[in-house]
Amino acid sequence: MSEAQVVREPQTEAFVHPGLFYRGLDEYVAEVGGFVTRALEADEPVLVAVPGPQLAALRDSIGASGRGVDFKDMTVLGINPGRILSALQGFADRHTGRSARIVGEPIWPSRSHEEVLEATRHEALINTAFAGRAATILCPYDVERLGESILADARRTHPTLIEDGSHQASPAYIDPAVVCADCDEPLPEPAEASSLAYDRGQLGLIREHAETWALGTSLDFGRRSDFVLAISEATANSIAHGGGSGTLRLWTSNSGTAVAEVRDSGRLSNPLAGRRRPSIASANGGRGLWMIHHLCDLVEVRAAETGLTLRLHMALTR
Repeated sequence: MSEAQVVREPQTEAFVHPGLFYRGLDEYVAEVGGFVTRALEADEPVLVAVPGPQLAALRDSIGASGRGVDFKDMTVLGINPGRILSALQGFADRHTGRSARIVGEPIWPSRSHEEVLEATRHEALINTAFAGRAATILCPYDVERLGESILADARRTHPTLIEDGSHQASPAYIDPAVVCADCDEPLPEPAEASSLAYDRGQLGLIREHAETWALGTSLDFGRRSDFVLAISEATANSIAHGGGSGTLRLWTSNSGTAVAEVRDSGRLSNPLAGRRRPSIASANGGRGLWMIHHLCDLVEVRAAETGLTLRLHMALTR
């Protein structure tokens, strides 16, 4: 794509959330690099969170003028898609009073189906979390390497699209709540799992059970400690907010992860719970769920009429 073809996004103080459908690295660098350069020229704060190879190409393209850009490898920052929104909002909050420019690429070809679902949920919730804020979040999608179902969801989660040199409203964009509901696919049942029913006053028993089980996996000490802490937080939340009792199941998956499932009769009243860093002064800021998202490699959330299910995943090897 030539410089003349690079899209100039409309200037506005409202929140803008375009999906960029790109083909090839040259178009990617032209579009995303142009977005970053224009932000720098306008003296706007810029965060670029994209997978490593794209990150390197953008750094090379932008050169010395990119010294003020906050570059993050999305395969690290967003290994669990539930962490991404916290990082984006945190960046915008650090620049209160200024219009933040953010590039976030949460889905790449090697993402698992489970990760894609949670990343799609994240893309929908961006629209809720940033409503009314002066910010632009550009989300690139590789149309040559991603499946059509992923691209179809991108059209549903982005109010505007940049495709083939055109910047236009997405006719498929829908209410974020509808997308989140569609992401609540039934969770597959494990072939075998260790199960423990728990009640009030049994947090010590739960932790002991989780520690004993985790010792039988290949998780190293640090990862094992994080996993057990996440389980403790999830079950404590369950007892406090999920009716006072529930069930903990533990197993290892075929994909090489330790999995903990916490199920109770509770509800998730706020879909953004745990996706923004809670303030110290907050009495009920979702601290436990925020910690869980940052301790685990993937967190699957299913809110149903019968109750709430959390599945916590920790890769057995890094």
